[in-house]
Amino acid sequence: MSLKSLSVNLLPDPLSLRKLIGPSFILLALGLGSGEVILWPYLSANYGLGIIWGALLGITFQFFINMEIERYALAHGESIFVGLSRKLKLISFWFLISTFIPWMWPGIIASSAKFLGTIIGIGDSHYLAIVLLILIGVILSLGPILYKTLEVFQKTIILIGVPSIFILSFILAKPQDLTALFLGTVGVGEGFLFLPAGISIATFLAALAYAGAGGNLNLAQSFYIKEKGYGMGKYAGRITSLLTGKSEEISITGTKFEETAENTKRFNLWWRNINIEHFLIFWLTGSITILLLSLLSYSAVFGQPGIEQGVNFIIHEARFIGERIFPAVGTFFLLIVSLTLFGTQLGVFDATSRILSENVILGAFGRLKEKNIRPLYYLVLWLQIIAGIIILLLGFTEPLQLVIIAAVLNAIAMFVHTGLVLWLNMTSLEKSIRPSFFRIGVMALAFLFYGGFSLYVIYAQFLSIK
Repeated sequence: MSLKSLSVNLLPDPLSLRKLIGPSFILLALGLGSGEVILWPYLSANYGLGIIWGALLGITFQFFINMEIERYALAHGESIFVGLSRKLKLISFWFLISTFIPWMWPGIIASSAKFLGTIIGIGDSHYLAIVLLILIGVILSLGPILYKTLEVFQKTIILIGVPSIFILSFILAKPQDLTALFLGTVGVGEGFLFLPAGISIATFLAALAYAGAGGNLNLAQSFYIKEKGYGMGKYAGRITSLLTGKSEEISITGTKFEETAENTKRFNLWWRNINIEHFLIFWLTGSITILLLSLLSYSAVFGQPGIEQGVNFIIHEARFIGERIFPAVGTFFLLIVSLTLFGTQLGVFDATSRILSENVILGAFGRLKEKNIRPLYYLVLWLQIIAGIIILLLGFTEPLQLVIIAAVLNAIAMFVHTGLVLWLNMTSLEKSIRPSFFRIGVMALAFLFYGGFSLYVIYAQFLSIK
């Protein structure tokens, strides 16, 4: 479509920290069910806690990436995708490909189904995964206002799950386990520094990408802060249900504020507050959760046979918890893990559907209008669900394999969008609100880091084919 120029509007007064809380819960939940619950505990169970520095590095990179995404949406009231389309006409096609292909692999929901199936006694869980995929489609289709549905669901899971994990870790971890965790944060492992011999670099890259949301999902933060009413996002509409929601006027093009000393001061207050919100909810809560889940996995099953393949280590972990405390506690742990993964898949489908529907409109070069975004959202949502069902029916049912495939693809997508976001903010925003030299440096480092690991994995895969 032909994008309207940014009109000028009033920059709203900053909201209090309490009223700002919300979007970071969604982004945190998008990471909980992949890196935090599966990949980092898997690596810790098999290689020890000496690799946990990578998780802290990954989530720190994502904190700064997310804040640059928020910076643009806060200042211009539109998504990163619209901002980039103003400069690169065909960029929407990259986002369509790099969102649909990595996230169509249903590893997260397959893991949720496997753990739920273990609880209720269903051995062949891929049919249960199909049922859960359909259930997610129904939930997202019936929620009157999608953002509120997602925020309430994710807050509930996190507020139950994180304290439960903290208590279990406190009960089960031994003093030497805590020492290993502390040393692992600086890369000191049992007989190695930073990376142990034999570790799969592809799996490590996957875990790095999923130390947080991962892939293009980070870019969806620009949607969520708009719908929460941050800054100039106050003037954008929200996506509502086709069946139960009252239609709201949606504008994918934003507005900017006049560059004055007063507005710059007001923007800086917004910027300070949303940094605090994202640091507390996303970085701090996310870091603690990764560390505790990895510690719990290490304390429970490190060195035991049968944990090398797949996600069976979590089932072994639940049995250990049940034996050490009470059987029902082990079942409760498995249920929390399953619900967390379900919530993550719910959030993934919402984020990817927003990304895909907006980029379909941007790539249609005027043949589709903004009013089409609501039906498009539901169309691409159910297309993704159908793709996931087909993959499961074709026999791709091993959850860990599916998660790693998706994560490696998403790491490559992160390499691309990190550079694009930094470039957009340095060329589109007024000088007074552009990133500082420090943040530019961190973004450049993240860009090189994800790029280096991605190129290494691609090169290694090329050699293995030859």
